[in-house]
Amino acid sequence: MDTIDKKLLNLIQNEIPIDKRPFKLLGEKLLLTENEVLERVNNLKNQGIIRRIGGIFNSRKIGYTSTLCAAKVPENRIDEVAACINDYYEVTHNYLREDEYNMWFTIITNSNENLNNILQEIKEKTALDQIISLPSVKLFKVKVALNFQGDDNNA
Repeated sequence: MDTIDKKLLNLIQNEIPIDKRPFKLLGEKLLLTENEVLERVNNLKNQGIIRRIGGIFNSRKIGYTSTLCAAKVPENRIDEVAACINDYYEVTHNYLREDEYNMWFTIITNSNENLNNILQEIKEKTALDQIISLPSVKLFKVKVALNFQGDDNNA
């Protein structure tokens, strides 16, 4: 990853333009063509540095609800249980931890009823008794932006 890639990553996560051709506008800031920017973005995606590019919405403001779940999963069933949980598009994160409750995942959906149904389905499909739901009470973290250049400048 070179200096231009780092500048591009800073721009993408902090100020991607809302425009018909956002990569053209990013290219103008970086003195690159639109195609050069797209090629760099695709390379970064292929390297696994960029997972996705998309909007971040305040789910509560648009009527969605979410919960953090913790599950006790036997070591020999981790892959199987993770695959079952990850089959739900409403699951946005799923992490393995070293603790008694070793699998942590987030569910986000359009109603408490749907959320409870999904959680119940997961419990039934995995035959796990130990899944707890920890809905958020207050939001503290709202944004993380990594600085790829090691200074205070974004570009």
